[in-house]
Amino acid sequence: MKGKAIAIPYTIWMAIFVVAPLVLVVIYAFTTADGAFTLENFSHMGDYTTVFVKSFLLALIATAICLLIGYPFAYIITKQSEVFKQVAMLLIMLPMWMNFLLRTYAWMSILENNGLLNRLLSFIGLPTISIINTDAAVVLGMVYNFLPFMVLPIYSVIDKIDKSVIEAAQDLGANSGMVFRKVIFPLSLPGVLSGITMVFVPSVSTFIISKLLGGGSSLMLGDLIEMQFLGNAYNPHLGSAISLVMMVIVIICMAVMNRFGDGESEAVLL
Repeated sequence: MKGKAIAIPYTIWMAIFVVAPLVLVVIYAFTTADGAFTLENFSHMGDYTTVFVKSFLLALIATAICLLIGYPFAYIITKQSEVFKQVAMLLIMLPMWMNFLLRTYAWMSILENNGLLNRLLSFIGLPTISIINTDAAVVLGMVYNFLPFMVLPIYSVIDKIDKSVIEAAQDLGANSGMVFRKVIFPLSLPGVLSGITMVFVPSVSTFIISKLLGGGSSLMLGDLIEMQFLGNAYNPHLGSAISLVMMVIVIICMAVMNRFGDGESEAVLL
């Protein structure tokens, strides 16, 4: 009974700030401005197919890049000394202590036409590039902001792998490549899937990055939803419908990935 009492504040917090907003989104998605039930809000989804496709495509690209960078980085850190691990974790988390908006503004000053990057290229005699207000700038911003969310769970899982399992594989004649393919990578899949989830979900719903680094030319789902709630095209019912559809698609994608991860884990155990 005492344990349940301790959980009461958390339950109240979740009910107010998580469950209640989701219920409101569902209600708004299926009602009109007069409060009548309707499915008309979902009938407009076809008008935004391009935005859905672009948002998920850019989010997938950013997630893939984070995985390609984050997994080797996390794996290398686990092989180092404890002091190196602590310093590396501090450096990874350090940017996260800075305001998300400020970090994005910093990248604007780096990537703009007269920014630090083009000044450096001009200084060393190389041609300048125009990357600001493009999809590439949006992906770069997502990778920079969300890369720690890929590194940390992968590092945590790999670092906790029992060293005796690796030694057993080596005693049975497995070389370094086989140990990684047959032991380390399969056992690290929970961290990989967690990292993919933690990067993909905020990437597909971001609007600050696409607005600042994309310059409005890269309209994504987050921008579209914001327009329905705060922009000139005020329509919270349509915005709720878009949000609900996006949540359902994301949940389906996560369920498929988790099912794949469970299958891989079972294969390793067999």
